[in-house]
Amino acid sequence: MGPRSTPESKTESPGISVLLPVRDAEEHLPACVASLESQTLGDFEVLAVDDGSVDGTRRILEGWAGRDPRVRVLLQGREGLVAALEHARTSARGRYLARMDADDLAEPRRLERQLELMEGRPDVAGCGSGVAYFPAGEVKGGALRYQRWLNALVEPAQIERDLFVECPLAHPTFFLRSDAVAEVGGYREMGWPEDYDLVLRLWEAGGRFAKVPEVLLFWREGALRFSRRHPAYAPEAFRRLKVDVLRRTLLVGREGALVWGAGPTGKAFARTLQDAGVPVRAFVDLDPRKVGQRVQGAPVVSTDDANRYRNALCVAAVGQEGARAEIRASLAGMGWREMRDFIAVA
Repeated sequence: MGPRSTPESKTESPGISVLLPVRDAEEHLPACVASLESQTLGDFEVLAVDDGSVDGTRRILEGWAGRDPRVRVLLQGREGLVAALEHARTSARGRYLARMDADDLAEPRRLERQLELMEGRPDVAGCGSGVAYFPAGEVKGGALRYQRWLNALVEPAQIERDLFVECPLAHPTFFLRSDAVAEVGGYREMGWPEDYDLVLRLWEAGGRFAKVPEVLLFWREGALRFSRRHPAYAPEAFRRLKVDVLRRTLLVGREGALVWGAGPTGKAFARTLQDAGVPVRAFVDLDPRKVGQRVQGAPVVSTDDANRYRNALCVAAVGQEGARAEIRASLAGMGWREMRDFIAVA
């Protein structure tokens, strides 16, 4: 384990603590720093954690701290992102925790607008904001679809109903109540996405989320992004996390799961359910050629037969664009209640 710095003792606590984990980021870090220096709201501190950088990162951070007393540089060995986030979080003094990544850019009013939302919405545990991927040459179709999906989820009800599709708040836009995060134990290293894990535990504890609809963060895209390369962000890791939370929440008192979709997405989710000890009662599929077959030991039934499994939690697991809305409409038409009787996981 590398050296750790000791946070300074100060009498006045800032309203916001920005958690900024950094490793070997000298190429993009100056632009990130400039975007935080340009914030219209000044009542914040930055906890910049140098996770064992070997380039010029530490020099940049120390130069920043030397001209801005709101910045504290925390040092650790190459312990990883989650350790850096927890180092920053447990050193933070603000009522709110805001995330930032060293290769992203914040709009000047980002902190001001998110603080306004949180101060006016005591019913939410945290918020995000709209995002825009950049640079344009790196942004492909899949990223644009994901960006549209994220930015369309604004109000708590919208965010909650897509909670098990993917993480509904972009991690570098997190703006969370410090006490709510502390109550659920902060960030954890579990072999799956640490941001999504935190959001789901906050929800499990009763937390709700909202979003500032404007684009307040420019999110750097590229093949070398950490989430593109690390196994903790692979599709299988996302499925394991979702099932772990579902077993403690919406599956309690249910007679297993009914998987809507007998294609690749549905089969993969069903395997994860079964690996976790959750019985898959049946698959629902629109393809008449599949109806009557058995998949992974469970029958494939038509939509007309779905009501035979009302005691199971129905999970909509079809990957095609537009399928989620169609499945929701079908289940709602049969009297199934979303986030109680069924959820979308794809």
